[in-house]
Amino acid sequence: MSLLGNVLWILLGGILISMEYLLGGIALCLTIIGIPFGIQSFKLAILALLPFGREIVTEPTSSGFLTTLFNIIWFFVGGLWICATHLILAVFFALTIIGIPFAKQHAKLATLALTPFGRTIR
Repeated sequence: MSLLGNVLWILLGGILISMEYLLGGIALCLTIIGIPFGIQSFKLAILALLPFGREIVTEPTSSGFLTTLFNIIWFFVGGLWICATHLILAVFFALTIIGIPFAKQHAKLATLALTPFGRTIR
């Protein structure tokens, strides 16, 4: 099921979302200050390319303060807008029965887009 879901996801726009995150990550990594945020954008690009069969896991880190600080900066600079976009797309896809699996994947992307620091993809 996840292979079919990922193929349909890529064909129906997942590649575009992934490329946007990839280009954003490259732009962020051009500055020294933006490198941690660019890495998180690459994480979103990976999940946006093949979301079916993957899950987001919160792992405890030794840099708790930096993780929280970077999540707060991410939230106010762009995370809220990225999350809102994925939630709007999730609602749009959930209106049809056939789009419900895609709605679930956009909801998963929305949770990662809101606070990506301290989370990994498995």
